[in-house]
Amino acid sequence: MPEIVVIGGGVVGLSAALMLARAGHDVTVLERDDGAVPGSPEEAWQVWPRRGVAQFRQAHFLHPAGYHLLDQMLPEVAQALLQAGATPFDVLSLMPPFITDRAPRAGDERFATVTGRRPVIEYAVAATADERLDIRRGVTVTELVTGPAVVKGVPHVTGVRTSDGGELPADLVIDAMGRRSGLPRWLAELGAQPLEEQAEDSGFTYYTRYFRSAGGQQPQFITGLLTPFGCFSLLTLPGDAGTWSVSVYISSRDQALKELRHPARWAALVAACPLHAHLLDGEPLTDVLAMSGIVDRRRRLVVNDVPVVTGLVTVGDSACCTNPSLGRGITMGLLHAAGTVEVIGKHLGAPLTLAAEHDQMTQTRMIPWYQATVEFDRARRAQLDAAIEGRAAPQPAGPAAALQRAFGIAMLHDADIFRAMMEIITMQATPAEVFARPGFAGRVMAAAEGREAFGPPGPSRAELLGMLA
Repeated sequence: MPEIVVIGGGVVGLSAALMLARAGHDVTVLERDDGAVPGSPEEAWQVWPRRGVAQFRQAHFLHPAGYHLLDQMLPEVAQALLQAGATPFDVLSLMPPFITDRAPRAGDERFATVTGRRPVIEYAVAATADERLDIRRGVTVTELVTGPAVVKGVPHVTGVRTSDGGELPADLVIDAMGRRSGLPRWLAELGAQPLEEQAEDSGFTYYTRYFRSAGGQQPQFITGLLTPFGCFSLLTLPGDAGTWSVSVYISSRDQALKELRHPARWAALVAACPLHAHLLDGEPLTDVLAMSGIVDRRRRLVVNDVPVVTGLVTVGDSACCTNPSLGRGITMGLLHAAGTVEVIGKHLGAPLTLAAEHDQMTQTRMIPWYQATVEFDRARRAQLDAAIEGRAAPQPAGPAAALQRAFGIAMLHDADIFRAMMEIITMQATPAEVFARPGFAGRVMAAAEGREAFGPPGPSRAELLGMLA
């Protein structure tokens, strides 16, 4: 039976390992954080340290694309999420009031998900995995083991050495170590050529608080989950067991708004946004949780059509990570894990082919989402920086930019265009796929004609600075 070592026991690493085990592989998971999985979802939220996951208690969301993948490929995990108190949520509930056509459509079930706080999602995955996998917690990898090369000059990984003095042979090693993966250093120690890397700071600082309702119900999310204002954005996400999160995010350059780290000033901002103020009507579960320095980064193990290593692939954030404002991280990782399992099933016995096919799968399935997120981040950062400097926000020119602006207007008034936007937001279709549909661009332009973009009510920059003074 082929042996596979997965380095990293987070949501994506464990999900990949569970999928591989279902496919008949012998899988061992190495997780650097020690300690057993907590005994309950609430204990996971309260006391699970998970020092290896920097964003463990920051805002998270499981998009419908991610949930439906779990429901199809790992139904036991989908069931465990519900048992852990995760919340069913239908993004069609966010349909704007300007849309009069509220009739359901065939296939609307694709917009439903089940989501929760990151510790609870991870608890459901880890508790399921503990029953089915060999998971060695508190064990780190100290170096990669290599054997005879299959390509001249390219290291071929055949296992790992671990912090407990052991050595694990493997037909394949999977790096699921997330944002903190030390893979570049390990490859350098093997004498491998440098991998290809693109990285940039997203340029945002996040201030997040969690709340819980007394009756266990979710609040109404009126304007959508992500709402931009002049010099800040609000990210509001449903959680599990009657919880939700509210994140204010700003440009990391905006020193004046860093007063939002104080709970009273943070609450004053949210209260000044009429369509969001009701989200303060709950029991605060946390102080203001600050986070910055989040990098959008992709790594590629095939450079100029030649792998830098064989016998090893990356999955999830180790390969491609984005900032959390669009909530794509877990879902991107799950989609990548499923694609990785598919490639392994076809090519495990052919290391060179596996490396090439895994790279191609990543470029096809993941990089469009990465690029779209980076472009979104750059555009939003430019808007926020313009607000700091007191100048008008930049307006991209050209037909593509005009069509994109029209899309944002048309989705407020046309039920089917709204669904198309939700397909993109929930990661079920890329923008390119949506706009390639016959007649879609024309329908967007027609629906937007004569209408203006909706600006949610909230404080101006001057008013906000006065509140924070």
